[in-house]
Amino acid sequence: MLATLWTNARVVTADAAIDRAPNAGTLEVLTQGGRIIAVGPALSREGCRVVDCGGRLLTPAPVDCHTHIVFGGDRANEFEQRLEGVPYAQIAQTGGGIKASMRATRDMSLEALVAASLARLDHLLSEGVSTVEVKSGYGLSVKAELTMLRAARALAQVRGVRIVTTWLAAHALPPEYEGRPDAYIAEVAIAGLEAAHAEGLVDAVDSFCEGIAFTTAQLAPLYNRAAALGLPVKIHAEQLSHMGGTAFACGYGAVSADHLEYATEADAQAMAASGTVAVLLPGAFYMLRETVLPPVAAFRAAGVPMALATDCNPGTSPLTSILLTMNMGATLFRLTVPECLLGVTAHAARALGLQDETGRIAPGLSADMVLWDVQTPAQLVARIGFNPLHARIFKGEVVA
Repeated sequence: MLATLWTNARVVTADAAIDRAPNAGTLEVLTQGGRIIAVGPALSREGCRVVDCGGRLLTPAPVDCHTHIVFGGDRANEFEQRLEGVPYAQIAQTGGGIKASMRATRDMSLEALVAASLARLDHLLSEGVSTVEVKSGYGLSVKAELTMLRAARALAQVRGVRIVTTWLAAHALPPEYEGRPDAYIAEVAIAGLEAAHAEGLVDAVDSFCEGIAFTTAQLAPLYNRAAALGLPVKIHAEQLSHMGGTAFACGYGAVSADHLEYATEADAQAMAASGTVAVLLPGAFYMLRETVLPPVAAFRAAGVPMALATDCNPGTSPLTSILLTMNMGATLFRLTVPECLLGVTAHAARALGLQDETGRIAPGLSADMVLWDVQTPAQLVARIGFNPLHARIFKGEVVA
């Protein structure tokens, strides 16, 4: 297979050792067979197809490491309720929120879920995204949760994208299990996980640890079973209050803890010790009009890598723009431009356990890159409603 040399680009590799070198920004990238073969300032052109990038910015392709893009229904009415002063917790406790999406999702066929999700996925791909994590969590029955994951897997069959699936049955308690959370964990979350694992549908396990969802004691049997199956875990934690979910998940070596508005310095230290990525979700923060910021300074001080993701979902973060996510990370959470770019590339890949596959421009990794019609990363982060995509490169090929 003919190698391709990508030249005349301003390259940001998302690899600090390279990006801080004297020749940073004047690099060339050699790809072959869908992989990156070499990165350097002056690579050989012999036997290569040469692509002149026209002086554009070349970065790793973004990774959206936290989404709920497979779902049914619409919850714009809840947005209106929140504008009128109704708290999200109250909406959830009165049958809205996740339970509203549950009813709509259960009513949809596999084919209908795929069709509805494609529109959301295509928005992400239009901004260069190469890899998307997709969670279950709106079915809340074994049958419906499995259908959601089958729909997620199907997306990768009809688009040039890498899909990572996450079992999130422990997202909320459905009405038929009201007052019986332990039974739900055993009969749906764990039993369904075993079925999903047997079918090859699940890459990781997640849960929602919150007052309107589950406690750490209720979640422990699920995480124990995930560990026995050899599946990585993550957690939605400290979003609306401090429930101890972050420290709990770190005890299982969680790949990520997500949301984290109410996380503490002690949580940051626990994450640093377990190698857990902090996944910050500014879309939900913005939509819920939250005022408590995640402890970014504590994460920096502890050396916790910070990722950014859309959290695309029907109610609290109907966001399908990774570029706007970076801007929100900067404006709302005070992240720097390099932190925003790393947050949707190298650190986002690490949050999915894919740091050796994608998220950086480095030899041996998948050739997932984006050419942008800008010259600096700041131009990607600073603008709003602006998509400078020139070419999306997935596994070494330019794809629509």
